[in-house]
Amino acid sequence: MTGPRYMLLSALAFALMGAMVKIASAEGLPLLQIIFVRAIISVLLCLIAIRRSGSKPLGRQRGLLLARGVVGFLALTGVFYAFINLPYAQATVLQYLHPVFTAGLAFWFLAERPTPATLICIALSLLGLGCVVYPYFQSTSTSVMPIAAVLAGLGGALGSGIAYTLVRKLAATEHPSVIVLYFPMVCVPATLLLGAGDFIWPSQIGWLTLLGVGCFTQLGQISLTKAMQTDSASRATSLSYLQIVFAAGLGWLLFKEVPATATVIGAAFILFGALISAALQPNPHKKRGTSKA
Repeated sequence: MTGPRYMLLSALAFALMGAMVKIASAEGLPLLQIIFVRAIISVLLCLIAIRRSGSKPLGRQRGLLLARGVVGFLALTGVFYAFINLPYAQATVLQYLHPVFTAGLAFWFLAERPTPATLICIALSLLGLGCVVYPYFQSTSTSVMPIAAVLAGLGGALGSGIAYTLVRKLAATEHPSVIVLYFPMVCVPATLLLGAGDFIWPSQIGWLTLLGVGCFTQLGQISLTKAMQTDSASRATSLSYLQIVFAAGLGWLLFKEVPATATVIGAAFILFGALISAALQPNPHKKRGTSKA
C-alpha cells in the first residue's frame, strides 16, 4: 500500500461516514450524540489496535497529541453540522478546502515545499471547488445554503488542515492508532458536557448508522494517518479531494440529490488534479533504493 492508495481508501471511508451522518440525523439523532457514539467506537477500536501493536496508549508527544484531539473535535463538529444542513456533495466540497490550508501550514511549520504537481492539483481542485459553489452563492435564496452551515463547513476545513499538519508532525514518532486515539478521548467528555441532556434512544436504523459512522471514521482516520506516514502532507491531502466524487455518487444513490452540471464539471477538475498529483510525483520509497526480500 502506497500513500496515494491509503488516501483513496480514506476518502471512500470518509464519504461513507458522511452519508451515515445524514441518515442518522434524519432519524432524529442530535449532532453531539452522533459524535459521542462515533468516538466511543473509535476508542474501542484504537485500544484493540494499540494492544496488538504493543505501543504505549498515551504516546510520547502528549501535548501535540492533545492539541490534535481538540482541533479535531472542533473541526468534526463543523463538518458534521455542514453535512446535516447542506446537500451532501456541496458540504463535502466546502470541507475540501482543507488541503489548501494543509499545504500552507505544512510549508510554514514543517518546511515542506509543495512540488509543482501538488500545486497543479491544488489549482485544479480550487477551480473545481469554484464551479460547484458559485451557483449557490449566486442564488438570492438564503435557504439554499444557510450561512451558518457554510461557516461551519469552512471552519471545519481550517480545523482539518491544522489537524492534518499535526498528524504529519506526530507520524514520525507515534503509532497511527495512538494519534487517532486522542481524537475520541477529547470528543467523549466534550460531547457529554455540551449535549448529554439532548441524547435520545436510537431506533434500529439509528443504531446501524451510528455503528457505520464509527467504523467508517476509524477506517478513514487510520488510512489517512498511514498516508501521512508514507507521503508528504500536502500531496497526501491533495488526493483526498476524491471524496467529493464519492460524495456526489452517494448523494445521488442514497438521498436522490442529482448533481448539478456545475457539480459534475467541478468534480471532473478535481479528479483530473488528483490523477496528475498521483502520476507526476515520484514515489519517495523508490528514491531510497531499498527493498525487502
